Amino acid sequence: MAKTFMPSFENLDELRQHQLKGLQWTVNHAYRGSSLYREKLEAAGVSAKDIRTLDDIRKLPFTTTDDLRKGYPFPLLAVPESQVVRIHASSGTTDRRKIISYTQKDIDDWAHFFARCYEMAGITVEDRVQIAVGYGIWTAGVGFQLGCEKFGAMALPVGPGNIDMQCQFLVDLQSTAMCCTASMGLLMAEEMKRRNLKDKIALKKMIFGSERSSDAMRARIKDLLGLEDMFDIPGMTELYGPGTGLDCPRHEGIHYWADYYILEILDPETLEPVSPGEIGEMVVTTLCKEAAPLIRYRTRDLTRLIDQPCSCGNILPMHDRIQGRSDDMIIFRGVNIYPGQIDEVLSPISDAGCEYQVHLIRKDDGKDYMTIRLECCDGLDASQKSELGLKVQAEIKKKIMVSCEADIVDDCSLPRSDRKAKRFFDNRP
Repeated sequence: MAKTFMPSFENLDELRQHQLKGLQWTVNHAYRGSSLYREKLEAAGVSAKDIRTLDDIRKLPFTTTDDLRKGYPFPLLAVPESQVVRIHASSGTTDRRKIISYTQKDIDDWAHFFARCYEMAGITVEDRVQIAVGYGIWTAGVGFQLGCEKFGAMALPVGPGNIDMQCQFLVDLQSTAMCCTASMGLLMAEEMKRRNLKDKIALKKMIFGSERSSDAMRARIKDLLGLEDMFDIPGMTELYGPGTGLDCPRHEGIHYWADYYILEILDPETLEPVSPGEIGEMVVTTLCKEAAPLIRYRTRDLTRLIDQPCSCGNILPMHDRIQGRSDDMIIFRGVNIYPGQIDEVLSPISDAGCEYQVHLIRKDDGKDYMTIRLECCDGLDASQKSELGLKVQAEIKKKIMVSCEADIVDDCSLPRSDRKAKRFFDNRP
């Protein structure tokens, strides 16, 4: 029988009991080991003995990005430095990056649940996994490699960019899976087409991390490469790194590893729970993280919980794909717009390509104007481009309630990226 990395809970009650014990442990561990958490918990008048049910999590104070930066270089540290075996960092200014510490147990836990991602994606030990994400101080490359090696598949640590090497390895080593950003996936798919290599590779699956991918982009990548399946993998440095969940082959939502952290979806303004199915900010609390535990950490990522269980039968709960970040929201003529909303409007439009840019300017009349530059499908003539532009304007007006101009450009004419694509350009003063 093949080894499984899935938890063995028989029902949600067992999972919740596990979460409660982990929550009590985390509060006690953080209080004892971290001066920052001790101050926060004492100010809130709460301790581990006050956590009797999972609902009591609402008694706990929030942790924010500012707390991580103020505690530089070892924020939230709840163990002696001698127990720290590794650090990683996320983006930030040179002297105030968010540095996260790891004990050996933290590394082992991360490897375990990342291996679970590969298992859920249907990867086998016979697969060859080409890892095309960043290495170094970031969690991306080493996380994908760590999980792959723990799972038992062959890891090919190529890193991002270097398209010639990527193509060579896909052909010569017959990689069967590739881990990258969706933008990198599109770049590789179009490069395979340009070099006429589709029939010379064995690639069957892609796992996308680090950025949101639209349905249109995924469809184009799948078609150009002849893939069997594609998966979204969330994660952030503060919460170990990538690998904190995955959408299974049913693609009904992203299963998140609720045995390692509690996920709340809160209104980013009121910090109260949103109604079931509504979009809100992800707030996470770890259950067994030693070096830098998180208590109600505000991630700024926006998504919604999915209430119904997945048809795959796995009891682990699900959240939707990330819609964007609360601090990425733009306000255009009084309307709050998140990047994911643009994706959702453009993806179903016939003849629309998968790459676009949103440009915002303020003219001399003092009003704000939006232009969406959208690639069309290959071979669309001028009259059809005009019709497509009118359709884009109508759908944006109907579904987002704002007016825009649509600039339809040729297929493959917008910039491509081997990391994250930049799609929003706010040039207003």
